[in-house]
Amino acid sequence: MMVRSCWKPIADGDEGDGSGRVDGLLWYKDLGNHLYGEFSMAVVQANSSLEDRGELESGPLSSNHLGPQGTFIGVYDGHGGSEASQFVSDNLFCNLKRLASENQGVSEHVIKRAYSATEESFLSLVKKQWLSKPQIASTGTCCLVGVICNGMIYVANSGDSRVVLGRLERATREIEAIQLSTEHNVNQESVRDELRSKHPFDSQIVVLRQNVWRVKGLIQVSRSIGDAYLKKAEFNRDPLPAKYRLAETFFRPILSCEPSTSSHTLHPDDQFLIFASDGLWEHLTNQEVVSIVSNNPPNGIARRLVKAALREAAKKCEMRLSDLQKIEQGMRRHIHDDITVIVVFLNPKLTENTSLCGSPLSIKGGGSANS
Repeated sequence: MMVRSCWKPIADGDEGDGSGRVDGLLWYKDLGNHLYGEFSMAVVQANSSLEDRGELESGPLSSNHLGPQGTFIGVYDGHGGSEASQFVSDNLFCNLKRLASENQGVSEHVIKRAYSATEESFLSLVKKQWLSKPQIASTGTCCLVGVICNGMIYVANSGDSRVVLGRLERATREIEAIQLSTEHNVNQESVRDELRSKHPFDSQIVVLRQNVWRVKGLIQVSRSIGDAYLKKAEFNRDPLPAKYRLAETFFRPILSCEPSTSSHTLHPDDQFLIFASDGLWEHLTNQEVVSIVSNNPPNGIARRLVKAALREAAKKCEMRLSDLQKIEQGMRRHIHDDITVIVVFLNPKLTENTSLCGSPLSIKGGGSANS
């Protein structure tokens, strides 16, 4: 049975389609089953329009259903609007399955090609809608993906979302936090250096304003899907809103969609994976997040993490969580970002089994094509 769940503004506590619940600006799926264990998922809105999207797909990883079974996790942290994050939610996994069929399996190369195919399709959409909807050129999304199959975890990331592994250290019996993703935020010196090396004749490729580094003074991430206005000069002109237009033209893309990728063989001591947009990591460290997950029941753990981040955000503004929760979307963005969290638990007896076959599951949080 295929289950699809999309966040919609339904009544508080309503089951919606039975796959998730809504509490004010919070959507959550407290506990579900994927091919290799359990998962928990939550999304909270801060912006006037929710720009985050998240998904978990479990079942066939190829369009011909002859390839491997596995679990796909995606966190898409949009900016400038939700068009890009929604497009990625609608298309990236489909592209991955198609390419996995063509290449007879999942690999880092296949995932990179899926990113590229999704980017090309979105830029084609921008071109079609450019004159009637020029602001679509300034919408983009960070894109974090994990694929679990055949005893492996493949990770790909463009932007500043993050995935952290919780691994049992047998000597201490503690759960250690191991970051699996590489981030692309110009507040990191290495990312600024990378941009400067790619654009040696542009002294303003990164600009420090109010103690925040930004690419061309506009955006903090150096890699994303979308953001056509910083990838093709044809979209960096009128009728694009003036605040996005650069004073000078450019002849090569300023941003890239190419993800950093890695692959890891899963170990029996690997307990869980936490995929989240930067709204979570802004307020909690890797180890704090892993400790919360390891010291609490799986049921509702993603919601617990979101509330822990909100509590820290409220504390920084010298207010209580209950006061923060009364603030409407839009105004909340001054206190915290949209936050998406997906916690994926790993059952070693299942991750080691390469012949698993289960009912396909598809669940999405953070928006719908109709919202």
